[in-house]
Amino acid sequence: MKVVILAGGFGTRISEESYLKPKPMLEIGGKPILWHIMKGYSFCGFNEFIICCGYKQHMIKEWFANYYLYNSDVTFDFTKENRMVIHNNISEPWKVTIIDTGLETMTGGRVKRIQKYIGDETFMLTYGDGVCNMDIRELVKFHKSHGKTATVTAAKIRQRFGIMDITENREITSFREKSKNDSGRMNVGFMVLEPKIFDYLEGDRTVFEKEPLERLTEERELMAYLFDGYWACMDTKREMDMLNELWDRGQAPWKIWSDVK
Repeated sequence: MKVVILAGGFGTRISEESYLKPKPMLEIGGKPILWHIMKGYSFCGFNEFIICCGYKQHMIKEWFANYYLYNSDVTFDFTKENRMVIHNNISEPWKVTIIDTGLETMTGGRVKRIQKYIGDETFMLTYGDGVCNMDIRELVKFHKSHGKTATVTAAKIRQRFGIMDITENREITSFREKSKNDSGRMNVGFMVLEPKIFDYLEGDRTVFEKEPLERLTEERELMAYLFDGYWACMDTKREMDMLNELWDRGQAPWKIWSDVK
């Protein structure tokens, strides 16, 4: 199953860092947060990725083009043959397709642009700035169990975003702004979608989180996977520093993979 990652935004809330590079390339422990997200999916057996780029998209392409060079020990021999020797070649079992989905394109428009790379397959969608310790296999299992068009991951997070009203059978009935004492759940990304979702996406100005999800809700085609584990979004410099501190202390909850190859 393919994993689509939205990595094309400007990262305005963390502009003191993202003016230099796209937000998914900002680093935690010396690796882009995009790498951390992909490692989580890969640990669960999902290794085919489509990355929807936009702002400074060339930096994402260049990083993957030189992945083994950035992550391996290298000898540059200029004395005789002017050659490069790669030691302990580090690689991943990944197939990565990187698509320039436009500089100003909204989230739904970016997904619409990669339709031809998805075809008629069920696929996953997430954002390029959030990490969690979820077992993605359980999310997929839940999605396949209900037969609806879309599943979003719903978590109780103390955040500034709106929340969802969810029935006992996990059907989403509405989206709304959260109140001061609200205990509802919010969409933290990590979605599973049927190809029918493309019928809800009209063009570049479509915001995935607005009309498409609202229409799915009205048609009772949107379900919630309840998640009570760790999730964090790197939306500000403070949040980036917090994630780096957890990583440096060896206490990063989202690191569910092993360093052993």
